[in-house]
Amino acid sequence: MSQLYNRAYRHLLRSGQAGLLLYAVCSTIALGQTDTTRRQPKRGATDSLATPTSTAIADSILMQRDSVFYTRLKTGMYKRRITRQLYDAVFRDVYNSRVRTGEVNQIEVNPFVPFEGRIIGTIYIQRLGVFGHSVYDTLRQAGNWIERTGNRVHVNTRESVIRRSYLLFKEGDEVSPNVLRDNERLLRSTSIFHDARILVLPREGSRQFVDVYVITQDVWSLLPTGGVGALNRFSLGFEQRNLQGLGHQLYSQVTYNGDDPRQKAEYRGRYTVPFIGKTFLTAQAELLYLRDLKQGAIRLSRPFLTPDTKYAGSIEINHTRVNDRVITRTDSVLVAPLRYNYSDVWFGRSFRLFYGQKDSDEKGRSRLIIAIRNTNYEYTGRPDVTADTNQRYQDSRTTLFSVGFSRRKYIRDVLIYGFGRTEDVPIGESVAGVIGFDNAELGQRLYTGLNFSQGKYVRRIGYVYTLVSLGGYIRTKGIEQSVISFESNYFSPLLKTKWGNLRHFFNTRFTTGINRFENEYITLGSNGSGINTDGIGINSDALRGTQRWLINYENILFSRLSLIGFRVAFISFANIGLVSFSDRSLLRGPLYQGYGIGFRLRNENLTFNSFQIRLSYYPNIPGNTSPFRNSFEGIPALRFRDFDLSAPLIIPYR
Repeated sequence: MSQLYNRAYRHLLRSGQAGLLLYAVCSTIALGQTDTTRRQPKRGATDSLATPTSTAIADSILMQRDSVFYTRLKTGMYKRRITRQLYDAVFRDVYNSRVRTGEVNQIEVNPFVPFEGRIIGTIYIQRLGVFGHSVYDTLRQAGNWIERTGNRVHVNTRESVIRRSYLLFKEGDEVSPNVLRDNERLLRSTSIFHDARILVLPREGSRQFVDVYVITQDVWSLLPTGGVGALNRFSLGFEQRNLQGLGHQLYSQVTYNGDDPRQKAEYRGRYTVPFIGKTFLTAQAELLYLRDLKQGAIRLSRPFLTPDTKYAGSIEINHTRVNDRVITRTDSVLVAPLRYNYSDVWFGRSFRLFYGQKDSDEKGRSRLIIAIRNTNYEYTGRPDVTADTNQRYQDSRTTLFSVGFSRRKYIRDVLIYGFGRTEDVPIGESVAGVIGFDNAELGQRLYTGLNFSQGKYVRRIGYVYTLVSLGGYIRTKGIEQSVISFESNYFSPLLKTKWGNLRHFFNTRFTTGINRFENEYITLGSNGSGINTDGIGINSDALRGTQRWLINYENILFSRLSLIGFRVAFISFANIGLVSFSDRSLLRGPLYQGYGIGFRLRNENLTFNSFQIRLSYYPNIPGNTSPFRNSFEGIPALRFRDFDLSAPLIIPYR
C-alpha cells in the first residue's frame, strides 16, 4: 500500500487535476490502513502516518469528491431518454444533490483544525476551466465542444497572481485554521472566481510538514454591454473582469444619441487593480462623461478583509460636474448645476479581544475597531446658499471618529442569492458609535450616531438579520437632519419539493427623518423587486415623503430545469408600503401594493447578471396608467450584510 501511495504522490507532481483526486483517494486508503493496523514507525523515522486525524481527513476528502465511474456512466446513459430515466431512478447525483439540498452548510467543522501548528511545505495551485469543471470533483471535464471552446478562449487567472495577491499564507508558515478558512472565503468572494477550495494533506513520512492545495475555478470574465434603439441611438461596450488573467478589471462603454441637442456621445470607463501584491490594496480610476454628469475619480482602498486584518483605510479624490434634479414638495422640478471637488480619507485599526480565551471560529472572532475619517466638499459652482432657502450645497469639512465591536464568522450554504455556487453567510453582531464635527459655511454642528446589527441562523426557522441605526446633527437650537432606521431580513431553510428546492424571503424596513432640510425626502419607488430592495418595484415621483415603512415578501423555487447552462428559478412576490411627510400620519396613508410572478435565469460560470422576466400588478400607484406591467431585465446578484466595521459613517437617509 505504501508503494501505491508513493506512486500516487509522484503522479500528482506530474499531472493536473486528475492527479489531485487520485492522490487524495490513495491518501485516505493508506492512512486508514495504517490507522487500523497501528504500525509503529521505523527506527529513526521522524513521523508515522498513523495519526488520530486520519478519519477526519478521509471524511473531508470523500465529501468533496465525486465518483469518476458514476460521472462517466451518467454521461453515457443521458444520451437516451429511457436510459436517462433509468439512471435518475437508480442513482443519486452526489454533486448536484449536495448543491441543491443545502448539505454544504452541514459541514461546518473547520477541516483545517487537525493540522493546526504544522508547517506548510509546498503550496500547489490547481486552476480549473470555467465550464464543465467543479472544485468538488476535479476529474469533471467539459461535456461538449461549446464548453471546451469556452475554456480554451478564456484566460485563467495566472498562478503567479494567485500566489502573489490572493493568498494569506506562504510556504514555511504554521497552519492556522482560521487563516485558511478565511482565505477560502476570500477567493470565493472575488469577482474573478466562481468557486474555490483549499485542501491540506499530510506529507509522507513527516509529522511536521503538510502540503496545501488551492483549487480555483474562474468565471467567464468578458461581458459585452450595450443595445440599439435606432440607427442613431445605440450603446456599445464591454466589461473585462480578469484582463489577461491578471485579475485587473476594465469597463468601457460608449453611448450615442443623435437626437440629443445637448450632448450626442457619452462615455463610461473604469479600471481596477485589486489586491496589489501582498498589501491587499485595491486601486481604481473612473471617468464618466455623461449628459448630466461629468466625473473623474481615483481611489485606493484596503478593507478589513478578515477578522484578523489589523489595518484598513481608503483615499478617494474626485471632481464632479452634475445637473442635480430636485423635486420640491409642490411637485415642481428644479435643476441645479453643480461643480465641486470631493475628497474622502479614512483609517482604521482592529484590536483582538479576549486574549485569555481560545480565539476560534466556534462563536466568531471578537474585535475592537477604532477609525477616523475626514471628508471635504468644495463647490466651485452652485446656486446661492442661505439659511432660509438653500442649505444643501454648502462647502463643508466633516471629521468623524468611531469605536465599535465586531464579532463574525461564516456559514457555508447554497441556493440563497446564488444558483448553486457556495455562499458564505455571515453570522455575528456589530455595534458602533460615531461622533464628529461638520464645519460648514453656515456654522459648525456636532454629529452623533449609533449602529447595531446582528445576524444568525435560528434552528429550524432560518436566518434572521436585524439592523438598527439612529443619528443626526446637533446645534445649539436643537437637532437637525436626523434619521431613525430599522431593518430586518429573513430567509427560510431550503425546503424540498417535487419540483425543486424552495426558499421564502421576508424583508421589512422602517425609516423616518427628523427636521430634514427642505426638499429632502425618501421614496418607495424602485426598479427592483423582491427581497432586499428599497421599494415596491415601480418608480413614481408621487411615492415620496419623510417617513416610510416597506414590507417585501418573495419565494423562489430553484427548479431542476437548465437551459443552455442557465438554471431556472420561479419567483412570486408581494410588496406593500406606506410613505408620508411628517405633517401626516404614516399609518393613515394609502397602502401602496405590488404583486407579481416570473422567473430568473442565471449561469454561475458567467459574469452576466441574472435575467428576470416578470408580470407585475400595481393596483393603486398614483399616475400609473396601467396596473399591469411586464418586464425583461438584468438584476445584479445580491450580497449579504456583513459585520465588518469600516469607515465612520453618517447614517444615510434613503
